[in-house]
Amino acid sequence: MLPYRNLVEAEVALGRNLTTFETFWFHYSALMPDYLLYYHNIAFLFLIFTLVPLPIAVAELISPSTIAPFKLQPKVILPPTSFLKCYKEVLRVFFFVVGPLQLISYPSVKLVGIRTGLPLPSLWEIVAQLVVYFLVEDYTNYWIHRAMHLKWGYEKIHHVHHEFTAPMGFAAPYAHWAEVLVLGIPSFLGPALAPGHMITFWLWIALRQIEAIETHSGYDFPFSPTKFIPFYGGAEHHDYHHYVGGQSQSNFASVFTYCDYIYGTDKGFRFQKAHRAKLREQWIAGEQNEIDISNHKGKFE
Repeated sequence: MLPYRNLVEAEVALGRNLTTFETFWFHYSALMPDYLLYYHNIAFLFLIFTLVPLPIAVAELISPSTIAPFKLQPKVILPPTSFLKCYKEVLRVFFFVVGPLQLISYPSVKLVGIRTGLPLPSLWEIVAQLVVYFLVEDYTNYWIHRAMHLKWGYEKIHHVHHEFTAPMGFAAPYAHWAEVLVLGIPSFLGPALAPGHMITFWLWIALRQIEAIETHSGYDFPFSPTKFIPFYGGAEHHDYHHYVGGQSQSNFASVFTYCDYIYGTDKGFRFQKAHRAKLREQWIAGEQNEIDISNHKGKFE
């Protein structure tokens, strides 16, 4: 809730006219308690979990041939029942774990200093803080995820997430309730270290979940804008982790590739990728040789 009765008071306090976005924010949040602004996350997460994976899921179920060239595990065809089961379990965890966690975590948001007032952060401030959040989350998530693959952590908790060896977008938040709670720590650590505005926090939560859905999509689209992000792992990087399954000791990082490279946990992935590239080169060379031989024979017939 903003401490101004009207726009004039807000502009006097800031010593300038409000921007268009600040005016909109004033009208939207002036009389809204801070805890209700924070609880927007519940609606955002529900919409993201439901809508973001939907286009690829619909394409895979209705017209799989249109996106088949980009599928990372083309031999695995998931039936509609698998999509439904996954989404139902995600909703169950959402309503019994994620939602309640959002409700009770508001005091921690106020404690670390995430603000809701004016002025709004600049674009560069938002981008800088989001970069920090992604880097902090990626590093801490790497070690927690790696620990989850130890015998006890995997058998008791993490095996649930690995039920889908060929993941889909809906499987991004598909996990044991304890894993959902534990992995919430890295997601909140960045905003706790570099607290910003609630809008930045909303963007962080939304982008992190969208990124997770993209890396679990099972498809590597060459035209994805994420291809321009340095050290970004993407679906190809994480799909290998699911493909190997419970015995995987590779590709633990959630977003970027630098941790796996530094700590040597991407060797299997890099070997497989190089091997597949070599086989593809041999296949292309073989096809070209057959064409050349066929053309050569045609000249003497």
